[in-house]
Amino acid sequence: MNANTNPTTKTLLGGLTPREFMAKHWQKHWKYIQQAVPAFEELLSVDDMWKLACSEDVESRLVLRQGKKFVLEDGPFTKARIAKLPARDWTLLVQGLNLHLPAADALLRKFSFLPYARLDDVMVSLAAPGGGVGPHFDSYDVFLLQGMGTRRWEISEQKDLSLIPDAPLKILKRMVPSETFELTAGDMLYLPPHVAHDGVAMQSEGFCTTYSIGFRAPTHQELADGFLDWIGATSEVEGRLADPDLTATDHPARMPKQYQREVADAIAKLQMDKAAIKQFAGCYATDPKPSVEFSEPKPLLSRTAFAKACGSAKGGAVALAAGTQCLYDDEFLFINGDAFVVQGDAELWHSLADTRTLSVPADAKTETIDALYAWYRDGWVRIVTA
Repeated sequence: MNANTNPTTKTLLGGLTPREFMAKHWQKHWKYIQQAVPAFEELLSVDDMWKLACSEDVESRLVLRQGKKFVLEDGPFTKARIAKLPARDWTLLVQGLNLHLPAADALLRKFSFLPYARLDDVMVSLAAPGGGVGPHFDSYDVFLLQGMGTRRWEISEQKDLSLIPDAPLKILKRMVPSETFELTAGDMLYLPPHVAHDGVAMQSEGFCTTYSIGFRAPTHQELADGFLDWIGATSEVEGRLADPDLTATDHPARMPKQYQREVADAIAKLQMDKAAIKQFAGCYATDPKPSVEFSEPKPLLSRTAFAKACGSAKGGAVALAAGTQCLYDDEFLFINGDAFVVQGDAELWHSLADTRTLSVPADAKTETIDALYAWYRDGWVRIVTA
């Protein structure tokens, strides 16, 4: 079903089709959506959130409000630290929830009307009464979906985004709210970049959860630095500095013009053409975060057993692992920072990237099975059954 006609997606976006939402709101204006996910249920228990926060494989932070100040602690945390938490005014943040919980990955995919190149991750915020991270702004788009409890959001499209200096968090010096909303389970708030917001848990006891669906928005400097690193790692430039016509000098500190010309010639040999930049864009967009790790499955199936298990005749399929990023253009399939020239059935590879699952047809080429099996061994794909 097309995303623009999917009734579930229209509910998610407050009655708008994805096309309408993108035209009216994306990077333009905030939107408050009541019951974006009707009858929303928690994706995991509070105990499971704490287990993740205690794991070395999970990025987590703890924010405590002490009067007008905020204290930031980085995880992983211990049970002893958790036991010492006060009754109120703290927030636990668990990043990359979609990497560890299938239900969170399914939530992230509800937003697949947006390009995967822009989707980042799901973060869950667990807050005691009064908990929050202070007035701030993000440099990227975010959807804030409410779970249990009630959170009051104040927002402002103010131009003054100056921050409190030397604070452990990026806290605004001053915020003048223009709108206030109280979100309960299933309500959602969309905020474009640089919209000031401040969320506070309002329940009198127990906990409040907010699921933040965030987006990738690298700076131009990050993109440029990434390209220079990538082009340096993928290019081989022959030659060595040579200056047989060099003459003696009375000014040894002066840069020789021949030296400068040789440097310019060496850099010019790098393949910085449009084709290379397009390839880099796909590799950059699919490069996993440093915290993402892949491992070989255990037990490991043989290639023959793998081909049978993921074949459509057996009702099986392969699915991209939660941490796997897979995109494509007219020439390449990009997966986890690598680029492969699309050969054979392009629709098959495009379907795998778009839907993140694939029932391998019985007539699949040997090269197709070989590629999938290599990714299976790398932990990039896994076998699923109907």
